Amino acid sequence: PIKNWVEARAPSRSAMLGHYCKIEPLNVAVHAKALFNSFAKDNENLNWTYMPYGPFTSFEKFNLWLVDIAKENDPLFYSLINKKNNVVVGLASYLRINQDQGVIEVGHIHFSPNLQRTAMATEIMFLMMLRAFEELGYRRYEWKCDALNEKSRKAALRLGFTFEGIFRQAAIYKGRNRDTAWYSITDSEWPQLKRAFTSWLKPSNFDAQGHQRMSLSEML
Repeated sequence: PIKNWVEARAPSRSAMLGHYCKIEPLNVAVHAKALFNSFAKDNENLNWTYMPYGPFTSFEKFNLWLVDIAKENDPLFYSLINKKNNVVVGLASYLRINQDQGVIEVGHIHFSPNLQRTAMATEIMFLMMLRAFEELGYRRYEWKCDALNEKSRKAALRLGFTFEGIFRQAAIYKGRNRDTAWYSITDSEWPQLKRAFTSWLKPSNFDAQGHQRMSLSEML
């Protein structure tokens, strides 16, 4: 039995602020050009491989796409901003939001080359988890990706998600089959994960060159 269950709340269009990053609701007028330029640093468009959309051949097409997605509440998109220089370096969203059951997914994660493999990238994922569990009251936090997307699958495990299995032939996109790998974190696992993230993200865990002294997996 689940006692005293209270329905989770919908995510808000409000900012999340960390030591390294800012997460702001997607504002096309303010963020579009910087996002396009950040994504353009991926010269071979590899980051679009497992997205159901893109790459975009012009800023005009990219901007129109942003205008469409910015209207949605599910998925609810956020711009990811480098706090040091205020440059927009990526996108992420909450989606498949189920308040009745307390389930929410993080997805549409698109980190530009300047965001990948940084403390900022980890902090972004931490802040989105923090909001889901502690501010909004969700019981289950999901991560899903194409089963062929090895980078995404490794990232999920590094961030403390548990692998739950493969949904075979779950979708078709860009003319290809998608088997979907499912991962999750539950609210009972969150306190330990929060302690690990908080310790890892401390400035003292990084040397003068920005290299970690201890890995996140060592702290989990």
